[in-house]
Amino acid sequence: MILYHDNQKLPIQNDFPYLSWQLLVMIISGTIATIGGFLDWRFHRKTLQMKVSKKERTVEAVALGFGGLPMFFLMWFAMVNENPTLFLIPIILVLIFTVIAICYDEFIFHKKRCGTLENRYHKMLVFGNGIVWLSWFHFIYVK
Repeated sequence: MILYHDNQKLPIQNDFPYLSWQLLVMIISGTIATIGGFLDWRFHRKTLQMKVSKKERTVEAVALGFGGLPMFFLMWFAMVNENPTLFLIPIILVLIFTVIAICYDEFIFHKKRCGTLENRYHKMLVFGNGIVWLSWFHFIYVK
């Protein structure tokens, strides 16, 4: 494998399964979250032919720009760093902010508007990403 094959923190075995269980869970849950996000986007565009309001777009951009992206980089740096505990407090702070932004988006914009199918897509997206984060956190800090 190309990705940090010699790094002790990212053990890639020569035998199946090649990756640790946390990384396998991340792949499966991340795939489910991505499919849910795509189906939700397609549902908005094709089925409802709905345009997302400027305020909702702003909230989602803030959640991604100030939550999701910093979280990804903090988790990555913690994973490859010799002392991942240096990143623990920033990770928890960004996690709290991201959860608040996602809950605001769900409860303000989606709660009344969305039907059963669209809520299923949201659950795939939110819970899939949550399981990815928990697996990654376990991979970095527990194992």
